[in-house]
Amino acid sequence: MANLPRILAFAGSTRTNSYNKTLVKIAATGARAAGAEVTFLDLRDLPMPLYDEDLEAAEGIPANALKFKEIMVAHQGLLIASPEYNSSISGVLKNAIDWASRSTPGEPFLAAFTDKVAAIMSASPGGLGGLRGLVHVRSILSNIQVLVIPDQIAIAKAHEAFNPDGSLKDSAQQTTVENLGAKVAQILTKLQS
Repeated sequence: MANLPRILAFAGSTRTNSYNKTLVKIAATGARAAGAEVTFLDLRDLPMPLYDEDLEAAEGIPANALKFKEIMVAHQGLLIASPEYNSSISGVLKNAIDWASRSTPGEPFLAAFTDKVAAIMSASPGGLGGLRGLVHVRSILSNIQVLVIPDQIAIAKAHEAFNPDGSLKDSAQQTTVENLGAKVAQILTKLQS
């Protein structure tokens, strides 16, 4: 395939042993199996200050925020696993989105988001698996021109859900998560043909 779809996979968590990092890697496996080129990004590797318009005016967009945005622009699809913080999106994920939404001179508005195809997922020790937070993630992404596929998954009792190798103990859940990645790859392939 000459034009492989490029998909960026990341989690809205910086914790070393994040359930959501583990989860999004499963979706990335599904996307790769469906023919996509997938980049996994750990937001811990790109620390960004809290979005502050005064900081932006005085110093410009921080280097790590620019790097994150450049990586996003280079990909057509997104796989995002978001932990649920107090029934909503994590601060780390919201802050990354806020910085990536800032335009530089000569750049189209929302260049990192417009026409992207995304799948969202979550994992949480709680009984709902982060489902309440995904409502907010979907709303934010949809409002900034991302096509978020209807399918999603929330893995409850995440502290008990994964095998030591990073796979899910429940084979049906494993397949569902892999299929999220595959579906984004398949949609992008159709859009590019």
